[in-house]
Amino acid sequence: MESLRTASPELRAYCRRHNLPGSYEVLLCGLILTRPEDPLKYLEEKLREIIEKGIDAALRHVGTDLSLHGKLKRISETYLNTVFGLDGEQLMTEELCTKAWDFYSRKLMKLYFGQWMKYKLLRKNKRKMTTQKTALAVAHYNVQISRVFIQKWSMWMQIHKEKMILTEMRLQQIFNKIYLNAVLKTWHEEAQNSLKTKAYFEHLTKESQKDCFESNDLTVRQKTSHLPEENLLQIFHYLNLADLARCAQVSQMWMVLTQNSSLWSNINFSSVKHKVQDHIVVNILQKWRPYVLGLNLRGCYSLRCPSFRIISECKNLQDLNLSECQGLNEESMRLISEGCRALLYLNLSYTNITNGTLRVLSSFPNLQYLSLAHCRKFTDKGLLYLGSGRGCHKLIYLDLSGCVQISFDGFRHIANACSRIQDLLINKMPTLTDRCIQALVEKCHQITSVVCLDSPQLSDATFKALAECKLVKVSIEGNNQITDLSIELISKCCPYIRHIHMADCQKITDAGLQMISPLKHILVLNVADCIRISDEGVMTFVQGSSGAKLRELNLTNCIHVTDASVTEIAQRCHELTHLNLRYCEKVTDAGIKALGNMLSLISIDISGTNISDMGLRALGCHGKIKELSISECKTISDTGIQEFCKGTKCLEYCHVSCCPRLTDEAVRALAFHCHRLTSVSIAGCPQMTDTCIQYLAAACPYLHFLDVSGCIHLTDKALKYLRGGCKQLRILKMMYCRNITKEAVLKYIAKLAKHEHDDADPPSCFGYDREGNILTFTKKHTSEPE
Repeated sequence: MESLRTASPELRAYCRRHNLPGSYEVLLCGLILTRPEDPLKYLEEKLREIIEKGIDAALRHVGTDLSLHGKLKRISETYLNTVFGLDGEQLMTEELCTKAWDFYSRKLMKLYFGQWMKYKLLRKNKRKMTTQKTALAVAHYNVQISRVFIQKWSMWMQIHKEKMILTEMRLQQIFNKIYLNAVLKTWHEEAQNSLKTKAYFEHLTKESQKDCFESNDLTVRQKTSHLPEENLLQIFHYLNLADLARCAQVSQMWMVLTQNSSLWSNINFSSVKHKVQDHIVVNILQKWRPYVLGLNLRGCYSLRCPSFRIISECKNLQDLNLSECQGLNEESMRLISEGCRALLYLNLSYTNITNGTLRVLSSFPNLQYLSLAHCRKFTDKGLLYLGSGRGCHKLIYLDLSGCVQISFDGFRHIANACSRIQDLLINKMPTLTDRCIQALVEKCHQITSVVCLDSPQLSDATFKALAECKLVKVSIEGNNQITDLSIELISKCCPYIRHIHMADCQKITDAGLQMISPLKHILVLNVADCIRISDEGVMTFVQGSSGAKLRELNLTNCIHVTDASVTEIAQRCHELTHLNLRYCEKVTDAGIKALGNMLSLISIDISGTNISDMGLRALGCHGKIKELSISECKTISDTGIQEFCKGTKCLEYCHVSCCPRLTDEAVRALAFHCHRLTSVSIAGCPQMTDTCIQYLAAACPYLHFLDVSGCIHLTDKALKYLRGGCKQLRILKMMYCRNITKEAVLKYIAKLAKHEHDDADPPSCFGYDREGNILTFTKKHTSEPE
């Protein structure tokens, strides 16, 4: 075979051409697989078969799969070709064996190194996990130790608290005993003094009337002399002119005190506007004009030129209110402008000022606050004068409410003349358009507050223009063109806004509230009558950045708001003081109970909701509510009012109108638990009688407003009780009270600032007839806009 390797190329080509290695392969494979008894005979048969059928057929007959033929051929090439000298460069040499061994060693080392790395990583992960578990166990142990310490400390605090309570109770008992002894002792002394006083007055009846008056004056002087002068002056600051004049007649000392200049720095004639005449104003200002800083003449319609001339002599006057002064004209304004150069505040609302008057206003060099509300006789040309001269360029507050005659040109004149305006009021302006606001904003970039109530023509374009200003307050009401786009502009461009009032804007939805939820400084939010607002919007807003800072929230007539929103408000709004849920019909006792835990809440309106006595009882738990309105809550009874009043002593405002189940007992609870009441409405409560008015007159001396309209059982005796007990009552409404006579009303109204009375039958909206019988009717609901 070695000779074949060195054989000639022709011989090796011959072996390759006739496929002698393949023939040997077939024969050897057949022998290995079949292992015949007679190998030679088997080889003979196979050679004959190879001659007849070929090598492939012989290989198939041996049992070898043709698909494996390539592999077998590779083996044959490795060995048989070597035997026949046809292997070429495939000869197994020592170098090839060395390379094969190196490759095998490296591969084996790589395999072992990989397994070793996996083992090391596994060990490392186990150690890391052990460390984490150890740290977790340590933390758990520390928590358990802390919990034990806290439990021990809590038990000690509880015991200490109980001891403190017992001590406090003991001290209270001791104090009560001492106080009772002092009261009894004082009562005894007072009784003795009363006997002496009675004897003294019996003796005085025998003396002359003159001596009696002198003795009484001496007694009054002795009693009032015990009050320090500083305290008397502080009290006198709260009195109007008429009361101050009466105090000056009490004693010589009081007369001197009423002449203190500090009492005359701010003079308010509006409290006695129906009695003020020119000579009164002249006499007072003639004496105190150097000290007068503020002067209020609102509603003094009888004043003429003499009064305005003396006003012009008040050189230090800074605040002047001439609202509703029908005698004001251009000449009067000219006199004031010449003398009052320091004027900062000027109110000319509801007056007959003209373009000439506005021309005079331009001569006020320091004027900052100006109100022209409901002045209809000036035109756009008059506003052009504001930019002339030296005045009105410092104006920062302007009220143009109700001035419907102002057009686009007028607002353009204002923008040119008063570019520093910050606060702008344009209420009750149905002619106000987007172009007017755009003309203002074009020059007035410092606007921070805009109030546009009852301006239905404004649209989102207004807020697009206002977005250039850093607004902190925006108020708009009764507008069906404002959409969520305006709120989106506010949220993007006014990050420091604090007051948002968008009542009765029907296109505002939950999406709007969601847009302003990231704002951080909102204190007041009013979306009353926005009937598309639901729980989704309210909850998203109170969960936002301003929820914890919110002070006032008005959701009146948001009919889709439910207890879920109210509960979220109670949990999130920790500084909320005023909440209005009026006519939110889906609010029930469940939501009101959550509000009972809000210690910040002082004013709440839940009129027209579905609450009962249980919700009212929960609401009165914390006892800090000052204003409560539960009108039209049909299920409220005397029990609910009584339970509420037991926990609330600070109530000042209570309206329970149109609650047909309430009786005199409810008013009795209000009167005897809440002595600070100043405003009460029991209108539309048919079971009220004169007894309830007797309770109010006996226990509520500070009552200022009372509405008993529709209380059909009240008689003239109710007015008699009010006359004797409620000395500070100023407004009394007695509509549909047919048992109160006009004669009794005429005797009483002299002490009232305003009253309403008629003896007609109650309207059907009260829900009962003239005898107090409850009417039954079907309530119609208005459908929502699409």
